[in-house]
Amino acid sequence: MALVLPEKFQHILRILNTNIDGKRNITFALCAIKGVGRRFSTLVCKKADVDLAKRAGELSEDEVDRVIMIMQNPRQYKIPDWFLNRQKDKRDGRFGQLLSNQLDNKLREDIERLKKIRSNRGLRHWWGLRVRGQHTKTTGRRGRTVGVSKKK
Repeated sequence: MALVLPEKFQHILRILNTNIDGKRNITFALCAIKGVGRRFSTLVCKKADVDLAKRAGELSEDEVDRVIMIMQNPRQYKIPDWFLNRQKDKRDGRFGQLLSNQLDNKLREDIERLKKIRSNRGLRHWWGLRVRGQHTKTTGRRGRTVGVSKKK
C-alpha cells in the first residue's frame, strides 16, 4: 500500500450488506461478500473497467456502483451462464448469481423442499446425519453416536 493515502480513501465500504476492508486489493476484498469468489470478482472488475491493482478504499462512487450493478445483473453484461452460482433454478429454471442474503434464503428453501418431498437427502438433513454419502460407522461421532455401541 502506498505511504500516502488518497483524499477520498474509505477504510470500510458497505457493499450488498457486507463490510469490505478498504485496505485490501479490490479483487480479494470483494470475496468477503458471500457468493462471490476470486474468479467472479476478477471478472466483475474487468467488466466494470476497474484497475485490478487498486485497493477497495480507492474506488470512486461511480466505480462502486458499476461493480454492484454487474454483480447483481451478470447476464446483462455478457457473463456466461456456466460462471454463475445458481444454474437452472428448481422453481423457475433461471440462471443467476446469488449474493449475500439471497444465497442463504435459497439454500434454506432448497433444504425445506427436500424435506417436504421426503427425499433421502431431505430426511438425512432432518435427522442431522451426513448427506453426501460419507461413512458414518466410525467417523463424526461428536454430539450423537451412530453405529456400533461400546460393549460392557
